[in-house]
Amino acid sequence: MSKGAKRSVYNVTAAEPYLVEWKQYSMPPPIDLAGLNKTKLHLGDFAQRFFRDATPFGPVFSFYAAAVPLVSEDLRDFVDEPIAALPPRVLASLGKVVLLFVPFIERPAAKATPARNSKRFAEKVIEFDPRDSLVAMDPPVPSNRLPFAYLPPDSAADPHIFAFGIQDVDSSDYHYSFFHAISQLIFLTQPDSVIAGYRNILREELKLRAHGEVDDASWKAKLELLKKESGVRGESKLFLEYARHSFTDTFTLFLHGICCDIDVEPGPRQIASRYLRKRLQFLQVEYPQPEGYAVFPEELKN
Repeated sequence: MSKGAKRSVYNVTAAEPYLVEWKQYSMPPPIDLAGLNKTKLHLGDFAQRFFRDATPFGPVFSFYAAAVPLVSEDLRDFVDEPIAALPPRVLASLGKVVLLFVPFIERPAAKATPARNSKRFAEKVIEFDPRDSLVAMDPPVPSNRLPFAYLPPDSAADPHIFAFGIQDVDSSDYHYSFFHAISQLIFLTQPDSVIAGYRNILREELKLRAHGEVDDASWKAKLELLKKESGVRGESKLFLEYARHSFTDTFTLFLHGICCDIDVEPGPRQIASRYLRKRLQFLQVEYPQPEGYAVFPEELKN
């Protein structure tokens, strides 16, 4: 696995990455998936079988590698560095999390509702349950490959499970997937006041006709909102859906920027830096970064 590096328009870097002594932790033996089953394994069944054997990494996280042996450098890239960069308030809200590393995760075969005997009703594809995703030894076709899958706990005593397909994955791409998974969970668990404050920022942007967004999901949701609603209409379904994607994409960038030196790519859909900076400042107040890390360049000088 190669290690990638990107540069950020915010020049976001960690002053001193926190590295652990890996000899403190016993590594679980990689599982021979081919020996367990010659067919592809359902992710939900696989996770339930092995998550209890995960190696603890601090009070929140544990990790388990199956058929993907990780050397010390990989462990720093995939476990130590991204976890160390998480704000304390984020860590406090997560509960227990297991990171499950497998070679590949494959989208399950699509299911569709039966079409009615009328041209008015088209087949509708049903969204799949992440538990039905498949653990694969061989690379799926690109359209069926999933970077990660989130398995929610079955009970209050069970952990959240983040499964990642990491074979031939660059560490910078993994970091994006890791922080995106964290951001999706934070959206579900953070206080209402945070979401309300973020929605107010979006309403102000919409009134000012701010163009663009942070990533594809939020950009598409924004276009859908603007196409069907000419103004900001309180808590409409389209606005709430846009706010969800926008928060998740922006929080992913916020966390990724604390950890790594990343790039915000310019382009026709990219939101202007003055709006993005205001979002990041809001998130920084709500979720201060760990000591020794910076969000904006001026913080590195202090």
